[in-house]
Amino acid sequence: MGQWPHGVGVLKLDEIDSTNTEARRRFEAGERGPLWITAARQSGGKARQGRTWSSETGNLYATLLFQPKMPASTASLFSFVACLAVAELFEAYGAKAQVKWPNDALIDGKKCAGVLLEGSGQGGELDWLAIGCGVNLTFHPEPDPSAIHPPTSLLAETGKTVSTEYALIHLAASVARWGDVLETQGFAPVREAWINRAVKLGQRIEARMAKETVPGVFEDVDLTGALIIRTPTGARKLHAADIYFA
Repeated sequence: MGQWPHGVGVLKLDEIDSTNTEARRRFEAGERGPLWITAARQSGGKARQGRTWSSETGNLYATLLFQPKMPASTASLFSFVACLAVAELFEAYGAKAQVKWPNDALIDGKKCAGVLLEGSGQGGELDWLAIGCGVNLTFHPEPDPSAIHPPTSLLAETGKTVSTEYALIHLAASVARWGDVLETQGFAPVREAWINRAVKLGQRIEARMAKETVPGVFEDVDLTGALIIRTPTGARKLHAADIYFA
């Protein structure tokens, strides 16, 4: 387990609607971070594309509020930073960690964590960014037959009980380390570490968007964070999609 990063605050709450929503409120009230906001339980946990995140007691719900030192056009790369940090947390307890484009962390093919970025700004710069992480430490919801990946928890996969306090320290240390790499060295080293854990790399997938489904082979992630999928008509670069396994 790493040490708590220097200069980073923490706010621990019993219950909140969403740690990401609280991050927005704190910024609007004058907080600039870096500040981790955690809650023992969320009443309105959020996931990508307006989905909800099941938020039972015993899991980690945490959001880092900060002001990134990079333009809004590249700030989305912090989702890779967060997924790497969660993967390292899983690996520290002996789990086979994987990452799935664009924002999931898996254990042996089962979803165990998700990341959600939110922020706002103007003129190509972000005033604030929130990195929200929901990590199933002890609880996972019942499998949904329509789910891409069955849910799991770190406890279910390893038999190890990890407290939210220890998990947060590990996560905060890893996010600080990889975030510094991203801001000082660029995306290349982050991408390399992410690719080394990428699920289904070189295998057939389906990228589903609102008006199109693109089948092909998951070939790469480029230096903008875009997914490269090889199709019969050539390579496609995708910046947003839900990924299904063929």
